[in-house]
Amino acid sequence: MVLSICCGLSILLCFLFSSSLLDFVTINLGLLPLFVGILYSKYRNGVLLVVFYIVLYLLFTDDVNLPSFLLDTGVLVYPLLFLSVTHFNRKCLLIKLQKISIYVFIGASLLLVSPIVESRAGWTIFTRADSVFYLVAYVVTGCFMIYLIEMTLERIELREQIRRISDSYIVEVEKMRQITDRIPFCITSIDRFGRIQSVNFPLLQFIRDKGKLQALVKEQLIGQELIRVLQMVLTSIPTGIEKALEGTDTANELVYDGSHTYLISSYPLKSYSDEVTGAVVIGQDITELELLRSELGHAERLSLVGQMAASITHEIRNPMAVVRGFMQLMREKSPSSLDHYYKIVLEELDRANGIISDFLSLAQNRIVEKEECHLHDIIHDLSPLLWADANLRGQSIELKLSEHVPDMQLNSKEIKQLLLNLSRNAMEAMEDRGVLTIETIAAADNVELRVSDTGPGIPKPVQDKLFEPFYTTKAKGTGLGLALCISIAERHNGTIVVDSEEGRGTTFAVVFKNAPHG
Repeated sequence: MVLSICCGLSILLCFLFSSSLLDFVTINLGLLPLFVGILYSKYRNGVLLVVFYIVLYLLFTDDVNLPSFLLDTGVLVYPLLFLSVTHFNRKCLLIKLQKISIYVFIGASLLLVSPIVESRAGWTIFTRADSVFYLVAYVVTGCFMIYLIEMTLERIELREQIRRISDSYIVEVEKMRQITDRIPFCITSIDRFGRIQSVNFPLLQFIRDKGKLQALVKEQLIGQELIRVLQMVLTSIPTGIEKALEGTDTANELVYDGSHTYLISSYPLKSYSDEVTGAVVIGQDITELELLRSELGHAERLSLVGQMAASITHEIRNPMAVVRGFMQLMREKSPSSLDHYYKIVLEELDRANGIISDFLSLAQNRIVEKEECHLHDIIHDLSPLLWADANLRGQSIELKLSEHVPDMQLNSKEIKQLLLNLSRNAMEAMEDRGVLTIETIAAADNVELRVSDTGPGIPKPVQDKLFEPFYTTKAKGTGLGLALCISIAERHNGTIVVDSEEGRGTTFAVVFKNAPHG
């Protein structure tokens, strides 16, 4: 549309400033913008240009007749132009120049023939060298117009491509920024001098929290040396960053900072010429992963314990039963003065048998049969045994049972074992007149069974190892009681939480999650 308007204005100017060649031929270059406008415009715009040209011709021409009209307006060339419109714009510049040269030559020739047809005195096209110049000038001017238009269109297309690429680049950059800000990793890119070029939001938040710089913004980090920034927030600095800047393809290392463990990965950024231009550094807090790995090792050890228990059960229990039977028989036939020794031997055999039973219980990492029962019924069934133990130790038991605890899917035998182990551990930790408290608490989505004592409490280093198999602080302990408790709790979709402070007692809370649904 813009080109059609420009061609129309050009036609008007050509008519306004037209002149005559030697008083015979009218010098009017209006055919050039007309032909160009038809070739580059749609059919409708081309027709409008033709009508506009004819109207101007009629207005600016004094003596109009049919022959002069047909020759001066170039009407005979119009069909060729309209037939070429479809394919003209698909051709290369050279073909376009050839076509416009032909059309312009024909149109200019018709203008030169017009005086002969009208029999103007003194004019002969073949005797005038000026006519050759006229034709050449017409053709050259037409080719020059095509060249300028093509160059202009090419620049416009190039500018449009640059704009589209720029818009696409901006969109992709913003998309990439949002992606990196939502990735739960700390990501930064640095130049070859180790200066920060970009950071994502998790890294910014990490630096804010560790460095207590809540007002820190990304712009303040840009241009800073990454090593110096990390020195502000970490006690140990990764060395893989320097290796990445030296061109090492991958540099992964673990960085320990207090109780946290971080995996730092550094990758070099290279140009097309394989020159290192910087590096990208990715940090991930793998503390929980390390804990899971530790738990996996714990599970593997439990599996090993299960295999050991399964293999030694029949190999050891049977001869132990035989030995115990013969010891009882020998005791009956021995003098009473040896009863004390037989008692010690039998107790040790029972203790060894108890250790084997604990092994087997700990190895039972399988789905146990459960039935709907009430936790309080299990506590009441076990309370006589607990009271008997407490009376022997000069201690007392206090029950605080909630009225809102629902029925749950439980294995009563295992829950009794769990409660008995926790209660006896609590009694052994207290002196005379100690109080053992068994409490139940019902919440919206869980039920808690709390076993508390008034003992000396458990030091923090010991708390971290309480549930490890074979770890014990007792002289004759096996270190399997609490490991068995946590195993039972997990089989009932629960966990055990320890709350202890030296000098103020200890509470073991067994939390049954989603307890009403089993």
